Amino acid sequence: MTDPTARGRVEQYLADQLRGGPLHFTLIDPDKSPGEKAGAIARGAVALGSHLILLGGSTGISREVVGAAAKAVKSSVKVPVVIFPEGPGSLAPEADGLLFMSLLNSRNLDFVIRSHARAAPAVRALGLEPIPLGYLVIAPGMRVGEVGEVDAVARDDLSLAAGYALAAQLLGMRFVYLEAGSGAPAPVPVPMLAAVRRAIDIPIVVGGGIRSAADAAPLLAAGASALVTGTITEDEGLGDGFRGILEEVRRARGS
Repeated sequence: MTDPTARGRVEQYLADQLRGGPLHFTLIDPDKSPGEKAGAIARGAVALGSHLILLGGSTGISREVVGAAAKAVKSSVKVPVVIFPEGPGSLAPEADGLLFMSLLNSRNLDFVIRSHARAAPAVRALGLEPIPLGYLVIAPGMRVGEVGEVDAVARDDLSLAAGYALAAQLLGMRFVYLEAGSGAPAPVPVPMLAAVRRAIDIPIVVGGGIRSAADAAPLLAAGASALVTGTITEDEGLGDGFRGILEEVRRARGS
């Protein structure tokens, strides 16, 4: 029987990379950047220092679209390609793994655990590596907060955010993701990230509202293990904002 605590190839890669400092993940929406376009974005992002490619974003995205993007990305870069799922229909065997994430503060049990129960057999059958992750939406939450039916954590409620994160760790999840929402006007508050960092030992992924080096630097200093950017590449491509974020990650890694 498979050991549920054993790390898979992607998770071991992340653990190895994290020994050198914080990481950067590029989120690509295959609906907006299909096939070879996704591959080209990934190639440019990895050349600038991004450590992992996430595929996801749109609701109702099909397995075929995700699979085509994953295939194109994997032919372009050597870093892992991981699905950021919006539902079981977006699972594609061409990827290396998926964020097997529980939306911790959703009012809808489908997003907390029921969808996972339905998807688990397919995840195993497709050979996708599940990466256990607690996903916590922070105000304003944006579209993910609406779709996920969340009670968004208020930006000044540090103790609630820390409590959710610690509960995720104690339940055995191996990453916590603090999400302000795609296109959020500001990232997760630095004091909140610092409070979560004090509360848990597992890596913290931070996404939403990160558009510049000025956004990235304090998050990295407060203890972010990985920064996720997606909207900036859709709006600006791999321009100055994206490059500035990557420069801050390199600086935090001492490279």
